[in-house]
Amino acid sequence: MAIVTSSSAPSVGRSRASSGAGKKKVGFWEGQRLAKQKAYEKQAHKKKIKLDSLTVFTQQLASMLEAGLPLVSGLEALEEQTEDPVFRIIIREVRTDVSSGTAFSDAARKFPNAFPNLFVSMVEAGEASGGLAPILAKVAVYFESTLALQKKVKSALTYPVAVIGLAIALVNVLLIFVIPVFAEMFESFGQDLPAPTQLLIDFSNFLKSYIIIIIIAAVILFKVLQRAVKTPRGRYIKDQTVFRMPVLGDLTQKIALSRFCRTYAILLRSGVPILRALEIVSKASNNTFIESACSEISRQVSQGGQLSEVVAADPYFPPTVKHMAKAGEQTGNVDGMMNKISDFYDAEIETTVDGLTSLMEPLLICFLGVVIGGIVMAMFLPIFELSSVVAG
Repeated sequence: MAIVTSSSAPSVGRSRASSGAGKKKVGFWEGQRLAKQKAYEKQAHKKKIKLDSLTVFTQQLASMLEAGLPLVSGLEALEEQTEDPVFRIIIREVRTDVSSGTAFSDAARKFPNAFPNLFVSMVEAGEASGGLAPILAKVAVYFESTLALQKKVKSALTYPVAVIGLAIALVNVLLIFVIPVFAEMFESFGQDLPAPTQLLIDFSNFLKSYIIIIIIAAVILFKVLQRAVKTPRGRYIKDQTVFRMPVLGDLTQKIALSRFCRTYAILLRSGVPILRALEIVSKASNNTFIESACSEISRQVSQGGQLSEVVAADPYFPPTVKHMAKAGEQTGNVDGMMNKISDFYDAEIETTVDGLTSLMEPLLICFLGVVIGGIVMAMFLPIFELSSVVAG
């Protein structure tokens, strides 16, 4: 039987006090911060980092390495100054792996949504050649050109999308709230209304009664289409449909060809093997035409063929690409020719986008005038014919 003496009792009390002190109560705001941190850590392997953030990261890391800063120190500096909390966690994890002896490319490969295949493969080539800094500088330039192209296309689409969205909202307000007021006034006439007015009133009544169902159906349809275009068959149908569209098809083709040529050129120039480069280009293209061409090029090259032979037989590639690719193979400067093709198509894209932007404004004004003007004329038509309607 154990006997507790007076000397042992205080020690027990002290041990309990020390254990109580060890369990320090976490405050509300600290708990919120820890919960956010855990949520960010869960997102690290899932969240896709924006291209502009990745471009800045690559530029700054290349500059630090060129200045002689060790890779771990450069990653630590970028971790401290990155504003995106999820990206900060990703950089921290990569830095920790690199500090423990893991290759930078292997550490980055653990986060496929943050670092694309092209980035990882280029880093791997830079590590193999011992020139990581110049390779990262090339990747940064590639990301810059891709980002500039994306911004150019998005800025051209912003105006028409905003105007069309505003027009849809305005038309819905007129149909749901304004036209029913006119309909009540016209009912007092006790006579048949002109066909355009009656049709507009009927459509307004339908929209007012089923607007919630229409919105839900539209959301469901959008989600279904969104999932459908992610399937192989859906992507193929989407690309085929877009390619056949009058102006948009030509623009998307030029964008896809520019991305194909520039990505292929930078991978070849950095020492990535041809078959591996084609695999990366295929995944980065997000275009079934390019994916099919890359698969065929890989098959031909593995059997001793050349890129120009496949390109010449593929109708998706214009004659310009065929002739310049063949000239690059004959002169031993495939990557240089591919870069020139990409520059050519970038200029073509800029010209096409500028032309569409200048043409879009008058077309949208005409569209708004016809839609809004047609609604106004249909509603005022009975007033213009008031004498005949009332007398009738």
